[in-house]
Amino acid sequence: MGPCAGGAVYSPALTDFVAMTRGTAYMFVTGPDVVKQVTFEDVTRDELGGADVQSKSGVVHLAYDNELDALARIRDLFDFLPLSNQHAPPLRPNFDPPNRVSPSLDFAVPRDPNTAYDMVEIIEQVVDDGELFEVQTGFARNIIIGFARLEGGTVGVVANQPKEQAGCLDINASIKGARFVRFCDAFNIPILTFVDVPGFLPGTEQEHNGIIRQGAKLLYAYAEATVPKLTVITRKAYGGAYDVMSSKHLRGDANYAWPSAEIAVMGAKGASEILHRGHVDIEALTAEYTRKFANPYSAAQLGYVDAVIMPRDTRKVLCKEMARLRNKKLANPWKKHDNMPL
Repeated sequence: MGPCAGGAVYSPALTDFVAMTRGTAYMFVTGPDVVKQVTFEDVTRDELGGADVQSKSGVVHLAYDNELDALARIRDLFDFLPLSNQHAPPLRPNFDPPNRVSPSLDFAVPRDPNTAYDMVEIIEQVVDDGELFEVQTGFARNIIIGFARLEGGTVGVVANQPKEQAGCLDINASIKGARFVRFCDAFNIPILTFVDVPGFLPGTEQEHNGIIRQGAKLLYAYAEATVPKLTVITRKAYGGAYDVMSSKHLRGDANYAWPSAEIAVMGAKGASEILHRGHVDIEALTAEYTRKFANPYSAAQLGYVDAVIMPRDTRKVLCKEMARLRNKKLANPWKKHDNMPL
């Protein structure tokens, strides 16, 4: 709510969640005067480390206009969390029927695979009372993280956002998702994942900045998590990005797909052009590849998804699975600490 500079910034950086108020709070390692002296940049405190700036950098999870709003929303956040890592997540009274169906979800995913849609709207139709408490909304907007409830019990939600960069995973999205998954696992909060990911973001910038190492963080986080893990594939689930997003290969407990799901190494057109390079009739070959592989049924036959479900039944299926998994007990082999790819 006020200034935080120099070595003091590492105190909030070590906490699970950081909230800031706009206009009164700022965080930076070196202030505007030092920056001007060393780099000759002329910046204000707000431009250097204000709430909106640090939201985009990923340092801050929650940014608010005033102190009253900040305190009220932090109380909402606490309402989702257990008292400690030795306690179960809170179970609140719930009046949203677990068998509620949402017919509009049957039309939520556009027919055109290249058309974007808002994954938040899908999540809100599945969880209790349409309430999703998002965190880090200003950072890596191509992935959504936050808290919600199923039958009154807290779940951590991770989802690709097709509205931003087509939902591709990049360096920042991998870091954001990995840290949240590890938080949920540390505090016994089940993880609910919604998948629509065409792959990792290609390009020299991502490769040169270590997308392999950074992307491995999300894979590692999901693989080591021992809490209940539920996954719903709404549309694209391609290549390594499919593996990373809480797949069966990473000990996913319940993995479901909508009829619109496409689970494959890559998109039909790209795959056809590689497999049949130089062939005249690529369109026909693409259509054949789409018919054979751009669907969830081949994956279901191989056991990579537990079932193909109608979108309208998603809440009903997830509530049933959550009730089954609520007392899940799984322990990883003992070691002093893990060595994730930092």
